[in-house]
Amino acid sequence: MKIVADVLVALVAALHLYFLVLEMFLWTAPRTRAAFGTTAEFAAESKALAANQGLYNGFLAAGLVYGLVASNLAFEVFFLICVIVAGVYGAATANRRILLVQALPGALALVAVLVAR
Repeated sequence: MKIVADVLVALVAALHLYFLVLEMFLWTAPRTRAAFGTTAEFAAESKALAANQGLYNGFLAAGLVYGLVASNLAFEVFFLICVIVAGVYGAATANRRILLVQALPGALALVAVLVAR
């Protein structure tokens, strides 16, 4: 079960690295705008805000990676809870799809981590 938990935590970390890239570097690209449902004008106006959001996603990924590398249960649990809370908040305030894309993977990883220990 530890292997499954580690794989799920790594996948959640990879997702947040992907979000970092989209929000910090590709925010105005047509494919990113399509994924987030934004116009070119909105993307241009919100580029700094998206980059800030991307940086936070990078911090989530860094915490999860550290938890994996150091085999630190507290880090994994804390950052997975942060991922879940961010996903629930995003689903409630921005787009319900965030619940499936961010909160659900985080919750599955958290359950696996807790069961594995």
